[in-house]
Amino acid sequence: MLRAPASRRDRAHRGDAHALALHGVRAGTRQQIVAEFQRYTAFALELGDYLLASWHPTTRPESIGFEPGIRWRRLDVLRTEAGGPFDREGAVEFEAHYRLEGARGVQHEVGAFLRERGRWYYLGAR
Repeated sequence: MLRAPASRRDRAHRGDAHALALHGVRAGTRQQIVAEFQRYTAFALELGDYLLASWHPTTRPESIGFEPGIRWRRLDVLRTEAGGPFDREGAVEFEAHYRLEGARGVQHEVGAFLRERGRWYYLGAR
């Protein structure tokens, strides 16, 4: 289970991170979407250890840095590819909305995932 330190949980519960918004889910598997949602929440709460653990070992970076002052506002899942109960690979296309120094921004990505031993791992952006 994804769990943040108390100060970061409080910030998310106040609405600063808006880490619990999922919009536009059209298709795909729940597990794959949940995996992307958990990674988004981990970015919003700056949980580097969780992000590294959810990254596949073949593509995992040594460390993760966070942009100072960024506030993640919303995650829109646009579509999924594969990722069904019998699939080993899948992808989630999403837009992660943020604010930085008063300006709005959007990170658009198609994240590739690989399932091993029943768990989805992030491979990287396509």
